[in-house]
Amino acid sequence: MKRALIPALIAAAGLQCSAVPARADFRLCNNSTSRVSTALAYTDGETWISEGWWNLKPGACETLVRGPLAAEYYYVYAMDEHGGEWKGKAFMCTRDREFRIIGREDCFVRGFDRTGFFEVDTGKEARNWTVQLTDSAEAQQKP
Repeated sequence: MKRALIPALIAAAGLQCSAVPARADFRLCNNSTSRVSTALAYTDGETWISEGWWNLKPGACETLVRGPLAAEYYYVYAMDEHGGEWKGKAFMCTRDREFRIIGREDCFVRGFDRTGFFEVDTGKEARNWTVQLTDSAEAQQKP
């Protein structure tokens, strides 16, 4: 079964009226019916970093970046236990086991895999963001 290539994105910024202090994280939720493994990539403006794997059961959420978002763009790749993928055209270095890789160039030469991540534009002012992985090809936005 082919998985959605377009994740639903939820921006949790702007919930200023709560008495609880605002959270500031980049989270990913697995709203699919299968277990997924996910990787994240980002840049500080000079250096690219890719990290993985977070394993999420159906219905589970995980915080991938804690604290206020330092970048406007993040990149995500996920695959489920049946071979379905959430992917894109931003290629980063990965490997089969847990990793933290500096740089996105020459992946094969350095002994890594080259994997296509999809871009998540959190906006310039977002303090936190949640990506929802779904079985559906339709993107859904929630306040």
